Amino acid sequence: MAQPISTTLLPEFQEIHVTSSLDGSREPSLLWMPGGGEAPTALVVGLHTWSADRFNQQGPMLEFCEERRWALLLPEFRGPNLEKNPRATEAGGSRLACRDIVDATREAQNRLGLENTPVFLHGGSGGGHMALQTSAREDFAWTAVSSWCPITDLAAWHEQNKNYSRHIAAVCGGPPNATTAHEYHDRSPLHRSEALAKINLLLAHGRQDASVPQSHSWRLATAIESHNPRQFYFQIFDGTHEIHHDVAFRFFDRCIQRQNQSELTG
Repeated sequence: MAQPISTTLLPEFQEIHVTSSLDGSREPSLLWMPGGGEAPTALVVGLHTWSADRFNQQGPMLEFCEERRWALLLPEFRGPNLEKNPRATEAGGSRLACRDIVDATREAQNRLGLENTPVFLHGGSGGGHMALQTSAREDFAWTAVSSWCPITDLAAWHEQNKNYSRHIAAVCGGPPNATTAHEYHDRSPLHRSEALAKINLLLAHGRQDASVPQSHSWRLATAIESHNPRQFYFQIFDGTHEIHHDVAFRFFDRCIQRQNQSELTG
């Protein structure tokens, strides 16, 4: 799960800086759009994993966007969730981090003229956690959201994976206790199931995941189901701590197909 922090910008991408609508800070993102002069038909917002930064999903996600000629945005949202990050408490599912993703998405839409095209939110592990957090707590009409092997309960994960406990504590302001309980609760998508039941969501988790137990997704799925969701797709697959980008992008393809069919019959 731990990944080295890359600072390599692939030549296909440009770096942009977006002003936070909450605290006015200038936050970096990477943006790619297909060449040829034709406007992209969709925008994918790809989220980095727990220990990484905006650079770590350039390669994994780009090939699927290139194939479809969709634009790709990779926001930073306050950096890796590590104790060495001086802004750790601003990362890890905070209101600031979630708003950074939405601010960057709106900026990309404006720059590329994509206000009326589908917008997809996609991430795994820490990115899956942020996909859930952002779509639940921010007012933005995502066409669909894809979350793979997400952390849904930070207090539980603090006890389950000791390799990450000090980093979770750095994000939440200390280990789980009466003082930090609010931060652990507020940053855990498990407690936002009612909002998540209202979005078009794909939630997937590997059965043999040793980094984030599959119980994180099972518990969230059970909570979401209690709210009678209309567009909720849940799967436990035979695998470990993995992001299946091919499955996620096929899910996005189907969302566009259903949207087009609805417009034709509407």
